Amino acid sequence: MSDLHIRNLRPDEIALAVDWAATEGWNPGLADAACFATVDPEGFFVGEVDGEPVATVSCVNYGTTFAFLGFYIVRADMRGRGYGLAVWNAAIAHAKPRVIGLDGVVAQQDNYRKSGFTRAYANIRYGGTVAFVPAPKADSVALDKVPFAMIETDDATVFPAPRSAFLRAWIGAPGHVGRALMRDGRLAGWGVIRPCRHGCKIGPLVADDRAAAETVLFALLASAGPGEIFLDVPAVNPDAVALAQALGLAPTFETARMYTGAIPPLRIDRVFGVTTFELG
Repeated sequence: MSDLHIRNLRPDEIALAVDWAATEGWNPGLADAACFATVDPEGFFVGEVDGEPVATVSCVNYGTTFAFLGFYIVRADMRGRGYGLAVWNAAIAHAKPRVIGLDGVVAQQDNYRKSGFTRAYANIRYGGTVAFVPAPKADSVALDKVPFAMIETDDATVFPAPRSAFLRAWIGAPGHVGRALMRDGRLAGWGVIRPCRHGCKIGPLVADDRAAAETVLFALLASAGPGEIFLDVPAVNPDAVALAQALGLAPTFETARMYTGAIPPLRIDRVFGVTTFELG
């Protein structure tokens, strides 16, 4: 591997990994690169041969206990030469001794198991065009009107580590729209919709129950207008699956959420839409 040089991607270069993800059919959001850069500037890697990128991976550290791996891509004409494993090892070293999570595509899950990852559950991407969107209820509010501390506290029920900088960037990114539902002074549901290379993705979508999720979801759909919609749903949450199916969306893609160790107990029953497969 003496011909391979591994280095960190600068924040302005993270778009390379996003573009490669688009080529792989992962349909990233238009503002993803800028949002991802806020988490861990040293968590994005590129392997280069003769100054040309041949492999990417990210492993962003969320604090001292948890990291998340994504963007593991080797250029199609450079596969089978060991470049992917080399950048993978660099990313894993960056995260140690943290527990690492990832969303693994079906074809790679056996390889991830060999690297110490254990499957927790499947995530299924539902997509399609919603034929009819009920009028949004009047009791939803703009997410940026909710105290940020309240969003942070609620996010801690569904994500293994604090991610304040990312959430601020995600909620405030150009083109992103957030809505929320308050019940008796507490946050009962919230979500974000963002424009992607194709259509829009909804994520996160977090709610106490299906009724709260629907209220937020319908408000988000109304803000987006007609077009393709994608929703990444934990298969272990039957209410989330039922909601996606009720919209007429169909499964298009599947991953497995996998971890290298134990994480804090999470309320996956409150997750109606995963934030992003690349950063969790």
